[in-house]
Amino acid sequence: MTSSISLENRWGMTCTASEDNVDIFISGYAFRLKILHERGLTLLNRESKRSLFDGNVPVKHVLPTDKILLLRSQHASMIHGLIGRFPIYGPVVRLAKRWVAAHMFSACLAEEAVELLVAYLFLNHLPFNAPSSRVTGFLRFLRLLAEYQWTFSPLIVDINNDLSSDESKQQINDYFMASRKTYEENTQNISAAMYLATSYDKASEAWTKFSPNSSELKRLAAYAQSSANLLTKLILEDQTDSYIWECLLRTPLKNYDAVILLHREKLPYPQRLLFPSELKQGKHVAHGDASKVFHPFLMPKDLKGSLGEVQNKLLVDFDPLRCFVGDLEGEMSSSLKLWYDSLGGDAVGVTWNTTKKRGREEDEEDIKDSSDVLRAVGELGKGLVRDIYLLKSAKLGN
Repeated sequence: MTSSISLENRWGMTCTASEDNVDIFISGYAFRLKILHERGLTLLNRESKRSLFDGNVPVKHVLPTDKILLLRSQHASMIHGLIGRFPIYGPVVRLAKRWVAAHMFSACLAEEAVELLVAYLFLNHLPFNAPSSRVTGFLRFLRLLAEYQWTFSPLIVDINNDLSSDESKQQINDYFMASRKTYEENTQNISAAMYLATSYDKASEAWTKFSPNSSELKRLAAYAQSSANLLTKLILEDQTDSYIWECLLRTPLKNYDAVILLHREKLPYPQRLLFPSELKQGKHVAHGDASKVFHPFLMPKDLKGSLGEVQNKLLVDFDPLRCFVGDLEGEMSSSLKLWYDSLGGDAVGVTWNTTKKRGREEDEEDIKDSSDVLRAVGELGKGLVRDIYLLKSAKLGN
């Protein structure tokens, strides 16, 4: 509250203070201010190290806000220095992030993880030169995802040459082996399938602790291999057909068990939509009309009234897709897995979570019909969901 009052009185900025942050409105943009409290971070680090070496697999949890802010601050500082050394780094990162989102891996791979993966390409380019074009960097990014031995090796991103000592390497290796402790018992149960070590995060807890998991990483690697093969072919054949190049960012919807299509005009960034999604296969399960309650932008009628009234209508950081996915994961995470594009996609892919059952007759009553589940999804996303198609029904495990 004190920061908000100070900004308003000293600089004449319009601010809205809440318990967690301060929203600042200036020149048509909204900025969110958070304050980092470093007290207690040392204790949190001790607890995380202790849990890492415990025998039990850690329970998924959200990192404390202060720790997230500190990690992001350290990460941003390192990346900023890298951009000064390699000007083409930024365009390669943007292309890599777009590819990850376009193939609906937004929930699996954090943006910071993508930045570290691309950074690794520039720092470990031998025997070749560092990428000098966005296409070269993008191709190496795809090959890194597809070919790196993630199960058996940590990927060390040493931007400032802080991890060259034997002690640092041994410490990272100890953390890595501890995270892989359960691999010999169950190859499908790896808490951190992708291990990214940095000077500020040697235990890979910041961006890849819980995702991608083993199955997600396997799918991600398969998509990367396919795109890398296509891109290599386009380069060798000197292709100029724009549609063929677009295929690098077109994800096949037939690879999902069900597909949820959203109303494009209700997306937070409709102008970012690359290719409108349409489906002409599968069973049409549900249809819904667009909501008239919310819009991604203020309508002309909303601008009438006083400044305070207009300000109250602003929805800062409101993302209908993120809210919809969060509600679905909270209600139906045991039944289905969601895949989506956070940068402007109008489709959500669905795959069924099939688990082994003790007996078909005993558990059959607990399995809902696939169509009924999808209709419930449509009700939950009423106003945002346009159509839902069922491509493959959920099946009982053997």
